[in-house]
Amino acid sequence: MASERVTVTVADPEGDREVDLSSPNRAVWPDAEGGPITKAELAEYVQLVAGPFLNANGNRPVSLQRFRDGIGGEEFFSKNPPKGTPDYVDAVTVTYNSGRRHPQIVLNRPSAIVWAVQMNTVVFHPWSSLATDTDNPVELRIDLDPQPGTDFADAVVAAHGLREVLREAGLEPFIKTSGNRGLHVFCPIEPEHEFLDVRHAVIAAGRELERRMPDQVTTNWWKEERGKRIFVDFNQANRDRTMAGAYSPRALPNATVATPLLWDELDDVDPAAFTVRSIPQRLADIGDPWAEIQSAPGRIDTLLEWWERDLGNGLGEMPFPPEFPKMPGEPPRVQPSKKVAANWDEEGNRVEE
Repeated sequence: MASERVTVTVADPEGDREVDLSSPNRAVWPDAEGGPITKAELAEYVQLVAGPFLNANGNRPVSLQRFRDGIGGEEFFSKNPPKGTPDYVDAVTVTYNSGRRHPQIVLNRPSAIVWAVQMNTVVFHPWSSLATDTDNPVELRIDLDPQPGTDFADAVVAAHGLREVLREAGLEPFIKTSGNRGLHVFCPIEPEHEFLDVRHAVIAAGRELERRMPDQVTTNWWKEERGKRIFVDFNQANRDRTMAGAYSPRALPNATVATPLLWDELDDVDPAAFTVRSIPQRLADIGDPWAEIQSAPGRIDTLLEWWERDLGNGLGEMPFPPEFPKMPGEPPRVQPSKKVAANWDEEGNRVEE
């Protein structure tokens, strides 16, 4: 039996475009408050938020987190355009950490977002660089990740402290909910530095925040060392490491959304209130808090000076994610509690027996 299919008319800048939507009544979020949210409702949502969504996530390489049968089903990531991708979905060739180069999806118009929904995408993960220059980020991104024993309120306190640090470094931070328990802080920057430099700038900001709030914030990569503190996830600044984009839904039971905020509303927000069903009205009421995010990009020179200062004071490179090649100056990739000093050299490489 053929699956149910409808045709959605999408308003693109070039004119209306028809996009087929199969299984429109499939429940993407079966347990959402107010009843299941279907694939058709998700397609309607992405059209309603397409303007601010593309302002934040368009013209960038993007990874699509896809679910075959709603958020409870099998999930997988798509980076490369699949066979049969329509011509209104763009792509750009990017270089991954392995050195491999391959085309990656780019979303530049509302119909492309609806196509991604047709491909069962729930979460959109954009790069911090543009398709016009994929090697140099236009944003410094910091993920404030609550650890066990902490919560969103603790992340709010850390975010205010981080805002002060970043402003002292000459940057203007913007903030959004993660769609889950944490907060994401973005600073628009001039695309003059590659990913490793931007990562070092994030580490410098995180270390400065940690010095000021040692009981509330940590930059420790290993979970056993973090304690009940907010983790500054510096590795989200790496090439091909992404977080849910602004206005992207999350694969959580009530269809929460990663939502840009005004700093003045941060102390009183309930992140669970921002959902696929509530965000269109929020945009109608207050507009997009990130509408001007790229209007005045800053520079990371001061943060890189702090990085060099910390190097001079004996603070070296931080661990990279496990899928990365071993990086210069990186400490051993082993939990501190399991490290046997005699098995590692001064460069952090394992000594072969």
